[in-house]
Amino acid sequence: MRDSWDRHGPPWRHAGDRWPSRQGRFVTIRRRRAWYFRRLAFAALALLLLIVTSMFAAGWLVAGGGGRAGAAAALLVMLLLFGIMSVMVLVSGSMRRFASPLHAVMDAADRVAEGDYGVRVQEFGAPPMRALAHSFNTMTERLQHADRLRRDVMADVAHELRTPLSVLQGRLEGLLDGVYPRDDHQLSELLEETHVLSRLVEDLRTLALSDAGALPLQKESTNLIDLAKDVARSMQPEADRKSVLLSVSAVDDSTIVDLDPVRIREVLTNLLSNALRHTAAGRLVTISINEKNGGAVVIVRDEGEGMSPEEVARMFDRFYKGERSRGSGLGLSIAKSIVTAHGGEIRASSERGKGTTIEFTVPR
Repeated sequence: MRDSWDRHGPPWRHAGDRWPSRQGRFVTIRRRRAWYFRRLAFAALALLLLIVTSMFAAGWLVAGGGGRAGAAAALLVMLLLFGIMSVMVLVSGSMRRFASPLHAVMDAADRVAEGDYGVRVQEFGAPPMRALAHSFNTMTERLQHADRLRRDVMADVAHELRTPLSVLQGRLEGLLDGVYPRDDHQLSELLEETHVLSRLVEDLRTLALSDAGALPLQKESTNLIDLAKDVARSMQPEADRKSVLLSVSAVDDSTIVDLDPVRIREVLTNLLSNALRHTAAGRLVTISINEKNGGAVVIVRDEGEGMSPEEVARMFDRFYKGERSRGSGLGLSIAKSIVTAHGGEIRASSERGKGTTIEFTVPR
């Protein structure tokens, strides 16, 4: 549609009216910019000529007042003219070195405004101009990366929403066509799919609030050790089913921290769920809580199969799923957002065959 507009104009344009294409707009902008630089150069040269003329008049008056007319005055005039020519050459070269990089950056900025984030400018000219070009290239690189992430997230969101919606649509059509019996079992499965859809929408909402810096936190003084033990008790049936040992250890009996217990519980539940999923029977999953630098450090360590360095580097990315991962791929991203909203940090380390360790901090 945009290409059609560029060729023929928008549909509301009256027939016969001129409509500048995108290329025509760029040509017009370049012409105006070239005329602007020419006027700037002309003004600089005029100012320089005025200054040099004033200096020449002052020198002539001084020479005439001192009675040194003739050869001395002629020599003074020649020196002044030579100085004028030298200064004009220097100013012209300086203007060219200044204007050329700036013109390239301005042209590239116009292309970025049109949505071309792949544009880069050559870093040349005076040091300030090279610094400007480098900053511009860094900006466009980040814009290109952000645009690519936005497109990937939109595709991932569409994919994740499509699965439960397709299941719901197929089941409902089957119920209407008489393929499935209209009993409580079918209704419960449909209800479960709506729960999956609801959780996905809530996860997306949490991430959106986190990105906007508006993730609500209901902080209160909480014993982090008791909270971790409570989460471990809720996950104990899953650990028993997989024959995995689950334990909580701490140096002190209590570690009181101002935090949102509901959000931190969500973080611990997500980390423990992942650890139990990837830990074989008979192995150990531990939660360790220590105090450090005026805050609390929580370490979740498992004895699972571990991950490669590439997987560790991407494990907190949105919608990223490992080889055996299930779910939407948003759990660790949400955990990172919650910890960051508390002012803490989260990091992971892993090695193939030796398990994974995830550590996060919660400042007091």
